[in-house]
Amino acid sequence: MFDLSQRRGIVQGILTALVIISLLVTGSLAVLIASHFDQFGRLLKATLLVRTQGLQPVTVNQLIDGATEGIVGSLHDPYSVYLDPKHFQELNIQIRGTFGGIGVFVGQKEQNKLTVMAPPFKGTPAEAAGLKQGDVIIEIDGQDARSMDTDTAVSLMRGEPGTRVNLAIQRGEQVIRVTITREKISIPTVQGRILEEAPKIAYVQIFQFNTNTEQELNKTLQELNNKGFKAIILDLRNNPGGDFSAAIKVAEYFVSKGPVVRVVARNGREEVYEASGRNLKLPLVVLVNEGSASASEIVAGAIKDRQAGTLVGTKTFGKGLVQTVFPLPGEAGLKLTTAKYMTPNGHDINQKGIEPDVKVELPPKSSRDVQLDRAIEILKGQIQGAR
Repeated sequence: MFDLSQRRGIVQGILTALVIISLLVTGSLAVLIASHFDQFGRLLKATLLVRTQGLQPVTVNQLIDGATEGIVGSLHDPYSVYLDPKHFQELNIQIRGTFGGIGVFVGQKEQNKLTVMAPPFKGTPAEAAGLKQGDVIIEIDGQDARSMDTDTAVSLMRGEPGTRVNLAIQRGEQVIRVTITREKISIPTVQGRILEEAPKIAYVQIFQFNTNTEQELNKTLQELNNKGFKAIILDLRNNPGGDFSAAIKVAEYFVSKGPVVRVVARNGREEVYEASGRNLKLPLVVLVNEGSASASEIVAGAIKDRQAGTLVGTKTFGKGLVQTVFPLPGEAGLKLTTAKYMTPNGHDINQKGIEPDVKVELPPKSSRDVQLDRAIEILKGQIQGAR
């Protein structure tokens, strides 16, 4: 016979299993259970055994969190992830653009390796620690990061200013261990200047897309406009993406009236996002590479398909999926892939990338940015031709 505490555990286990089942229900509960009786029985029994017989005590909240993670994990989608309250708060901080951290962008590259996607921002702890673009993060505070999703890794590296994070970095065959003290990071997503070697060309770099990006871009262009320019280089290299709506707003500056991106939902319904026609109407070159992903590819794809500019560099990353962030009860959240996007001409770029109009490889250990040089050369010719 079960004692009182065991009976309570069984009741809680049953209630937990029913909550889990309710998460899975999309139609009639009776029909669903009848058609998947063995599977639900397995779920219920496993829940009861873990709750009442397992050596390690487990709370109902732990069971529900674990079940939710398992449900999302069953998609085998690295971009869909359950976010507990702490991680959900971190994601919201990332979207707003100010946080406590080390000042580096990471993403998943070859074989989903957690990789430093761009050089650390100047003046940040990551730069002081010597992190470099291309470094693979294999351990964060003792946790194996080799199969870790990006959101989890980012949340572990962020924290209160003044606290420390220990990283193990693989650089080629070498493993480097560093301890970095977090600081308050408020990284601008846009920077721009008039090129000294080409005074009629504005160079604008966007590092990522968040809720502030369009406002920063507008301010940057206004400042540069006072200096006068006849053409623009838009640098999206190593930009891992970010906020979908920000990408649409940025594209407005460069694409004439018409489609920017096509979004296809699971039911096949297609929604077309369009530019209003307030673009700058200037010669344009966009720099892209294998680190240009997601929202960057929305902008680059629109510019290429609409023939609004010339893409220079190497093929982009190839992330043509849209994630929606859903708040969940208890201040948790779910980032879920809900749609795929295609370029204005209907090209599906997921796991394919976007080929540049002019392919230019960046030689390793080169002191010159030959991709930027080629962009300047193209625009000088267009400026002269427009006279």
